[in-house]
Amino acid sequence: MTKRKLDSEILSKKFDELNRKNQESLLGGGEKRIEQQHARNKLTARERIHLLLDEDSFEELGKFVMHRSKDFGLDKEYYLGDGVVTGYGTINGRLVYVFSQDFTVFGGSLSETHAEKIVKVMELAMQNGAPLIGLNDSGGARIQEGVVSLGGYADIFYRNVMASGVIPQISAIMGPCAGGAVYSPAMTDFIFMVENTSFMFVTGPNVVKTVTHENVTAEELGGASAHSTKSGVTHFAAANEMECINQIKQLLSYMPQNCEEEAPRLDYTPSDEAREKLNSIIPDNPNQPYDMREVIEGIVDTDSFFEAHKNFAENIVVGFARIAGRSIGIVGNQPASLAGVLDIDSSVKGARFVRFCDCFNIPLLVLEDVPGFLPGTDQEWNAIITNGAKLLYAFSEATVPRVTVITRKAYGGAYDVMNSKHIGADLNYAWPTAEIAVMGAKGAAEIIFKREIAEAENPEAKLNEKVEEYTRKFANPYRAAHRGYIDEVIYPDQTREKLIRAFKMLENKVAKLPKKKHGNIPL
Repeated sequence: MTKRKLDSEILSKKFDELNRKNQESLLGGGEKRIEQQHARNKLTARERIHLLLDEDSFEELGKFVMHRSKDFGLDKEYYLGDGVVTGYGTINGRLVYVFSQDFTVFGGSLSETHAEKIVKVMELAMQNGAPLIGLNDSGGARIQEGVVSLGGYADIFYRNVMASGVIPQISAIMGPCAGGAVYSPAMTDFIFMVENTSFMFVTGPNVVKTVTHENVTAEELGGASAHSTKSGVTHFAAANEMECINQIKQLLSYMPQNCEEEAPRLDYTPSDEAREKLNSIIPDNPNQPYDMREVIEGIVDTDSFFEAHKNFAENIVVGFARIAGRSIGIVGNQPASLAGVLDIDSSVKGARFVRFCDCFNIPLLVLEDVPGFLPGTDQEWNAIITNGAKLLYAFSEATVPRVTVITRKAYGGAYDVMNSKHIGADLNYAWPTAEIAVMGAKGAAEIIFKREIAEAENPEAKLNEKVEEYTRKFANPYRAAHRGYIDEVIYPDQTREKLIRAFKMLENKVAKLPKKKHGNIPL
């Protein structure tokens, strides 16, 4: 026997053992699972659906389905529905399709028939143009069924991709979600998690300990906190399941049924749209931070801002809001975190959100205060070039109405990336405090006037003189406005009224991309 063959057998046995440990830790014993379910104050699969959907609107499909496997003792255990409740109903009168996995039946494990039920509602959702909501609570593939359970996962993954951009797909992680099971939620549009009771990971704590010798709990490895702050896998983290379900309902209110429709519009009565508070938000010192959320709140309809990915890549803010009852998506640099620079995480976060809004006809508002891209070896070696290009690609590709407001800094390549006129923005406004330049005045002066400063009797005084000169000439919005790159320089308190008119003017915008199979975004 060759050494290579021997190594392969050793590795194969090791991974079999690791997979077994992982599955055991997730599934556990039947009675123990039910006790844990109640001890954690988790809702049942049907209770979740009852709270999610309008009263008496749920129509169940596949209620009497049972598994087909007769191996390893499964011929002695049969449960109606086979561990997942599927069907359709309404949320605030709007049709949605839903599946809810039941952890008390075989640990919510996915079998051939379990997968078939989920695939059925996914196909119905696509055919009828309605959102799909998955309430995930499963220990993974049903090991007694072997390859057919794995094939069931692949069937679901394929439908996730086919439905992407056609209908909104929302995943709520209500319990364990491990191994191959995490890839279906990962391909949906938004992921919700519940603190202390839900977790996602490709390999569980037992496997991590065996392979890397790290001691880590399930919550630390893949809990709501970890994925909402460190990895960015989840968009929303809720304190409990009730809050999670209410957040799902709120999110749905901002989006349309499918890619052919527009988001619901609320009634709105015009009034005095001036917002005097906006005039005092930008500090006199250009290096002093402020909270972009205050700008957002001053622009949008009262209490309408619904932020996504709040605790991840905090140097950029993304979320939904309404302006005069109209649903919009907002992307804003956040000067209160890392001065609002773009880095890897913020670029990917922004790009993903922009592409979602473009898929579902949701207009985009960009609030810009960006000093550039974050420098450093960590950023360069982890591909800030490629990842920063994702945000650039997403904006350039978007055909929905796109409006930018530059509140303060718009420096260097980041000016181009943040929805500039040059990459297809429809309207670009700037506040008088806007600075549109290649870089900050001090850095520019040190480069342009390097010789003059070095030869001066008082280099520091000469530098200050040249900084002032550069500031007067470039650190303002008027040179860009002279070239048509800025449509209008407006006072902050005019912003809301300008945006109401802008989005109304753009509501019938038609833009088509060149004919092609699809673009090749720098993934």
